[in-house]
Amino acid sequence: MSYTHFEPAVATPESPVAIKILVAGGFGAGKTTLVGTVSEIRPLRTEEALTSAGVGVDDTFGVAGKETTTVAMDFGRITFRNNVALYLFGTPGQQRFWFMWDELAKGAVGAVVVADTRRLADSFAAIDYFEQRGTPFVVAVNCFDAAPRYDVHRVRAALDVDPSVPIILCDVRRRESAKLVLVSIVEHALRLAGRRAPVR
Repeated sequence: MSYTHFEPAVATPESPVAIKILVAGGFGAGKTTLVGTVSEIRPLRTEEALTSAGVGVDDTFGVAGKETTTVAMDFGRITFRNNVALYLFGTPGQQRFWFMWDELAKGAVGAVVVADTRRLADSFAAIDYFEQRGTPFVVAVNCFDAAPRYDVHRVRAALDVDPSVPIILCDVRRRESAKLVLVSIVEHALRLAGRRAPVR
């Protein structure tokens, strides 16, 4: 699929560039945390408490301490100093809410797939989704405390992603680490479009 539909203008004080980025991944991988960590505005969250109704429906293996879940989307914004604004849309991770992904994906320049090494298989659905749509994406491996640590080569092999797809080891609780992930997806998307990334 061609990426020529993406034609960002040059950012100026009078004409800021707005870029839509999706943040996807498995249940409990850290999507909401990433959006909240970097957002310069109070992030919009649509989280609800996990209840007994989800028992047998939601797989909480490896994330037993999680008490809430995103049921619609997360939303945040970060503006870089050269007047480029990223609008972040976090997708729900549970399969029963995947019907919302098509709507959220409209107009997105690229996506971040947040991965948890305790539940790497949960990343497959998001990776397949963006590969099928031809949407540029990066994989952000969220390095949870006490989670197994693997190097980028082993993660790439386990997820079977193309060598051109950037994989970043990160801690989405840390602002600079999360910002690096966002810079990576913008650079990757613009590289595929044959343009220079404006967010350094």
